[in-house]
Amino acid sequence: MNESKMKVLVTGGNGFLGSHIVRILLEEGYEVRAFILKGTPRDTIAGIACEIYEGNLLIPQDIENALEGCDYLIHTAAITDVWPTKNPFSWKINYELVKNIASIVQKKGIKKYIHVGTANSFGFGSPNEPGNEEKPFNSGKYGLDYITSKKAAQDFLLGEAKKENGLPVVIINPTFMIGENDTKPGPGEMIISVIKRKVPGYAAGGRSFASVKNVARACVNAIDKGQVGECYITGGTNLNYKQFFTLVAEKAGVKPPKVFVPTFLAVIFAALMQLISKMRNRKPLLSVTMAKMSGDGHYYSSLKAARDLDYVQTGLDKALAEALEWYKTHGYLD
Repeated sequence: MNESKMKVLVTGGNGFLGSHIVRILLEEGYEVRAFILKGTPRDTIAGIACEIYEGNLLIPQDIENALEGCDYLIHTAAITDVWPTKNPFSWKINYELVKNIASIVQKKGIKKYIHVGTANSFGFGSPNEPGNEEKPFNSGKYGLDYITSKKAAQDFLLGEAKKENGLPVVIINPTFMIGENDTKPGPGEMIISVIKRKVPGYAAGGRSFASVKNVARACVNAIDKGQVGECYITGGTNLNYKQFFTLVAEKAGVKPPKVFVPTFLAVIFAALMQLISKMRNRKPLLSVTMAKMSGDGHYYSSLKAARDLDYVQTGLDKALAEALEWYKTHGYLD
């Protein structure tokens, strides 16, 4: 319990990760101010004792006002969209905004700035030799602005941390998160598609699947335990897509996709879907970029976070069960 009642600003406080961070901070005795975009729903943090600041992160004065009286900042707000592949707004939010925030953090004398990045800023590996914080970035080949903008922001922040009177930043790098409060839905889009039998088969690759609550706990722990200028991958269970889709299907009581789809066929199929979606002016279920990514194994290790942040991986079953119940309760599976 934090007896000193330090105050924390959480950007994206009503979001998937941010809402869990807000709750854990309150449990730990921090005072919390949740920065939410004006006009967005507050359902995920309804009924809890946090202060709400409605504003726009693209307005620097709003950031300064929100940080007034705060000791720490946890910045979760980001553009995580993978469609369209080229998205100038990703750079505006994930990079330019971060540069502004870093300047304001220094100006306001914030004790520590916890920045949420992505594990994709480091090289992924195999299940036997998963990626870690030492592996060089290898996801630039996808040409996805979400990934490249987050990597550019990380490089900028780490550079600022190395300067004299450097930026007091700690970076948390989550993998694919699963759990409650996925209102968009973001990560849950793949889970919902499996349950609704919209996934025709499974690709060759896989991912590291993490509990959003575990990642949120790591963000809070980083306030006291995170080393300035360091990055921490917060992953979970490394599974290939066949394994993951089978697990989702078992939990939901549906049949899993059973057809293996080679990457080259997935790319052809995605190109056709993109063409049809363009004609219909809607987002494709699968893009060419995501088809290419699905052929790779985006596996990561969280040993550094476990060692330094007391990061605990509680297992995928609980997070997936909570996610499915949440999607069901909120009508996403209808």
